[in-house]
Amino acid sequence: MAVYKVTVATGDMVEAGTNNSISITLVGSYGESRQTTFSFVFLPGKEKSLSVHCGQDLGPIVLIRLHKWRLFLEDAWFCKDVRVTAPNGTLYRFPCYQWLEGVTTVEVREGSGKKPVDDKLEILKEHRRRELAARQEAYRWKNFAQGWPRCLSVDSIFELDSNIQFSCIRANNFTGFLIFQGASHFLSGFLLRRTSWNSLDEMRTIFSRTQGRDIGECLVFCPLPFL
Repeated sequence: MAVYKVTVATGDMVEAGTNNSISITLVGSYGESRQTTFSFVFLPGKEKSLSVHCGQDLGPIVLIRLHKWRLFLEDAWFCKDVRVTAPNGTLYRFPCYQWLEGVTTVEVREGSGKKPVDDKLEILKEHRRRELAARQEAYRWKNFAQGWPRCLSVDSIFELDSNIQFSCIRANNFTGFLIFQGASHFLSGFLLRRTSWNSLDEMRTIFSRTQGRDIGECLVFCPLPFL
């Protein structure tokens, strides 16, 4: 009997946890484990551990499968990473960093960086082929107009996979926050001034770092939710 310790970390963002059913399968060079279900709720920013019992040594762990299915209501889960400790003490790390939604199975490779030529096992070669095909399906391109660079073949970011949506929304929010901070910085000297301006040249100094943008333009591009 070989016993593997599995530690799963959930992301710390809002609603990253789940009460849906999650299970795991360990895949090694010599075989794979049975599907083992976690008997606890995953909370944001927390780690949980369990033991996976196998009839024989699986060899080096090269892949894990995370299985998710809903119990009553859909409850997406953001898996940060998984760590597997073998009976001999060897630690294997599996960085996940993605949302699992609906009824799904996600395969995650061991975290060591490897080139395609390094994949000796057929299961790893097949995993790489499926991953490439999935990326090609997710990132389809179209011509926006003659002479313009190609763009993603979607009408809205909400048509994309949830993991891609998350990156886009976070990037937009971050950009808007920077614009708001910049506008606040430039306006602070104007709004908090307690004395009169001595000249127009003195007044211009407060906007000297706007690089050609007037303050009205800064406010136009500042999203209202940040005000």
